[in-house]
Amino acid sequence: MTFPSLIYRVCIHFLFHNKLNGSLKMAVGDVTMPLMHVVQGVKIGSTEAYVRYPNRRDLVIFEFAEGSNVAGVFTQSAFAAAPVLLSKKHLAESTSQQQPRYLIINTGNANAATGKIGYKNAEATCAQLAELTGVKSSQILPFSTGVIGEQLPIERLLQGIQPALNDLNADRWADAASGIMTTDTTPKGASEQFELDGVTYTMTGISKGAGMIRPNMATMLSFVATDAPISREMVQRLLQTTVEHSFNRITIDGDTSTNDSCIFVATGLAGGVEIQSQEDARYQQVLDVLARIMNRLAQLIVRDGEGATKFITVQVDGGENTQECCDVAYSVAESPLIKTALFASDPNWGRIVMAIGKAGVPNLDSSKVQVWLGDVQICLDGGANPDYTEEAGAAVMAEKEISIRIDLGRGTAKDTVYTCDFSYDYVKINADYRS
Repeated sequence: MTFPSLIYRVCIHFLFHNKLNGSLKMAVGDVTMPLMHVVQGVKIGSTEAYVRYPNRRDLVIFEFAEGSNVAGVFTQSAFAAAPVLLSKKHLAESTSQQQPRYLIINTGNANAATGKIGYKNAEATCAQLAELTGVKSSQILPFSTGVIGEQLPIERLLQGIQPALNDLNADRWADAASGIMTTDTTPKGASEQFELDGVTYTMTGISKGAGMIRPNMATMLSFVATDAPISREMVQRLLQTTVEHSFNRITIDGDTSTNDSCIFVATGLAGGVEIQSQEDARYQQVLDVLARIMNRLAQLIVRDGEGATKFITVQVDGGENTQECCDVAYSVAESPLIKTALFASDPNWGRIVMAIGKAGVPNLDSSKVQVWLGDVQICLDGGANPDYTEEAGAAVMAEKEISIRIDLGRGTAKDTVYTCDFSYDYVKINADYRS
């Protein structure tokens, strides 16, 4: 092979790889995969099943030790995908003695808006995995992500199950993070080791998502496990508590996926006495670790937003209640006019007060509203801050990580939402998503 032809092939490979991942851009800030600590009682395998694209991992299987406690939260979309419906059914049917043992995740095809055929394909996936592993079909939770409205290439998917099982190993977290990607440009993971009563435990998790992101009870996909001993009830409580202030506080484009799912598993295999109530001092310690893991996984999704060049924190203080703080934060975070101004580094702060005004806060007194870009106050008592300069605003907007802080001046409630800008690449990625 000649040198020019080699260069050509390398370039083509690079462009094709990034085509699969949606863009040639890099994620914003530190998105480094940490050391992914092994969780006792969890094994992971993956393979190339050719669900949509060749030469990439697109089928992932998690195996949990018998006796593991499993909890899940899912999308509230009225068009919930077939695997979401089946996973919810299987979780609802599970008992303390018969918890889910396996997760199976495919990328490239969402199996959403696929009717009875799609549901039967999800059932067939579970049945095949159950037959190969000797568990009941109801002990398997299926997940899919990718293009909506197309039927699964079910035969290729089924043929990929045994190779994925052959790959089962405790140290495959990084492979799994890559295997669940769609338009993501980078795998997303978080992992910690912590101590309770002299015993060292591990908590490790992965997530995926880059577009169609305004989670409503979950994110695109996320899977977190610990080997700490936690009761089934407390596993569900921990998950719901932490999801609310992590995955439910991010938005890229305001669109809730049909496939949003988040799973938390406690195997208990590292030993110790089971945590059975919130009054147990160890509960708060586990909650703190899980909150850090969830926050990291959620914010990684925003940092890798489709076409994103900036990471934005929108903090709203001084509300009468949390809901109106969230309403204002999302109104700002999801405004296309604000997101495009952020991309252009244009301190057009009138767009921010516009978004505050349309958020639907009842009887909002605009004369009490304050707004900051970073440390620069742009709006004072509802009007332009006389000390504000365009140069100061532009300097903040030019940064890669920007905070927008709003004080509504009507109470003590507060909340925070994370988002990114809208660039040219966001349009390109989504205009060319299916090709």
